[in-house]
Amino acid sequence: MHRYIKSGTFLAVICLLAFSASAQFPAEPAPKKGSVIEIIHSDSLIMNDHDSISITRFLGNAVFKQGSTLFNCDSAIKNNKTNIIDAYGHIHINQADSVHIYGNFLNYDANTRIALLREDARLTDGKVTITGPELQYDMNAKIGSYTQSGRLVNGKSVLTSDEGYYYTETKEMHFIRNVLLVDPEYTLNTSELLYNTDTKIATIIAPTTINNNDKSTMYATSGYYDTDKGYGNFGNRPTIEDSTGTLTADNIEMDKLTGMAYATGNMVYKDTARKMSLLANKGIANQREKTILATQKPLLIMEKNKDTLYMAADTLFSGVIGPNDSLSIPSVAGLKRIPDSPTKNLEALKTIRPPERFDAVISPVALGDSIARKQKDSIAGNVMMFMADSALAKTRQKLDTSLVKNVKVAPIPDVAVRDSLPGIKHHADSMALKAPKDTSEQRYILAYHNVRIFSDSLQGVADSVYYSSKDSVFRFYRNPVLWSNNTTQLSGDTILMYTKNQTADRMELKNNGFIINEAGPGMFNQIKGNTVTGYVVGETLDWMHVEGNAETINYIKDQAGAYMSVNKTQCATINIFFKKGEVNKVVFYKDAEGTVYPFTQRPKEQLQLENFKWDIKRQPKSKYELMQ
Repeated sequence: MHRYIKSGTFLAVICLLAFSASAQFPAEPAPKKGSVIEIIHSDSLIMNDHDSISITRFLGNAVFKQGSTLFNCDSAIKNNKTNIIDAYGHIHINQADSVHIYGNFLNYDANTRIALLREDARLTDGKVTITGPELQYDMNAKIGSYTQSGRLVNGKSVLTSDEGYYYTETKEMHFIRNVLLVDPEYTLNTSELLYNTDTKIATIIAPTTINNNDKSTMYATSGYYDTDKGYGNFGNRPTIEDSTGTLTADNIEMDKLTGMAYATGNMVYKDTARKMSLLANKGIANQREKTILATQKPLLIMEKNKDTLYMAADTLFSGVIGPNDSLSIPSVAGLKRIPDSPTKNLEALKTIRPPERFDAVISPVALGDSIARKQKDSIAGNVMMFMADSALAKTRQKLDTSLVKNVKVAPIPDVAVRDSLPGIKHHADSMALKAPKDTSEQRYILAYHNVRIFSDSLQGVADSVYYSSKDSVFRFYRNPVLWSNNTTQLSGDTILMYTKNQTADRMELKNNGFIINEAGPGMFNQIKGNTVTGYVVGETLDWMHVEGNAETINYIKDQAGAYMSVNKTQCATINIFFKKGEVNKVVFYKDAEGTVYPFTQRPKEQLQLENFKWDIKRQPKSKYELMQ
């Protein structure tokens, strides 16, 4: 028993001494979970463990491991107290065979698991490579970043920025400051960008400029662009700009492969060279074919120094005229109805194509029937050129019989005879149609259904309008009517308006040409013929030629302005000459017959020519009416 007591006393002393020693020299805290560094290999190892220093040097082919991450380097120093490693030369960090990081210097905190690499730093996950003078990688969050400029390479795309963060699990890269994306087909500049290296989709979160190799530029502040498929969807009023103009809308979709752009919401197309703007709620532009379709209340605005012309229609479409194409109206066969929402039905929109060829010339009636068959929004519109002028503003179709002469000569237009008549010779060259001197691409315009035009001096309506810059002629079809100065109405089965240097040069009322001028309440001067041609000089009607079954009714005033008589005349051909917008001379050719009625005895029931129709109710009253 005494022996057991002595042994117990000795163990108690040993425990007391051990407790006392532990109180004076506390044990180092246990390493944090997951922070333990395993030493796999090193050619040599030097330990320095005295006083407050506890470091280990690894020289030659050092290999460490922490969890599933391997570290390789030429040499390293490990601070055993702070659990921080400084490594040098040929550094390679392999995280679970998914992310590989390289450099020549490494500072690694094994507690926070954050690695900082310098000198030829590089991070790759097998698909993309990020390089920079300094890279940081968070092993826990699996985020790589740089703050002193960096570069990401993903296939053919190269992105650079001052600062960047790469989320290796989601494959998202966040670029900040001086962001530049260079691709073989375009470049992108912005201050901030999100880029998914897996889907290759760039998400725009700051003002961005995209320059395409086709010499077009896009400006956007929000949206995304699939750099692999070449498809983009941009909101917050992006803009596409090229050598011909700019296109802006609330939302624009782009398809690089097809060259199509789909604009929705307050679309505005501007052709600065021609001072033209096209407004609509929906538009489809084919950047390869250089066409654009405008629907949902499209409005064309053509600016001029003295007057601005507005044209509205249900649908506007324009395309390029090829060098071998005729001047005829392009075929609309095969065009499909436009889906209501391009953003929701992109695949259906991709099936829409502009006319591929020009058919033979078709008659106005045939054109109108074709339009009716296609429904109101079944045609396609980029109005790239619309040259119109309102030169007939001051024209007055008022015939003064005191100036009438019954000249029996051969019918006009024989050039020699025409040049011998007063008021003709000085502008005879305007008779000949001259091709425009502009050597740029020639375009055509189609305006379909419920066409209305307005300027301060000229207004008009028609079912459809076709314009070709190749001959600078506007063609108005199906019940076209034009008004000048609110008192003169011009109509015909078809109206052709020839322009020269963006100014009206000649106007033809083909088949059933009819001109009505309101002389006073219920009184109308009238000119009627198979074809009526008016010639314009200096934006003023100079003379008019009425050919075939010509008829006139005109109210005559005395010098005091009081009405004296009403003259009604018929003949084969009539020439009417103007001076300062007023009738100066009327010449009848071949078998003229007429009747003069005293004004107070005029037969009111006989003072309207056949097919007379004063259609002033159809006249657009203001530009705002076209905008509704």
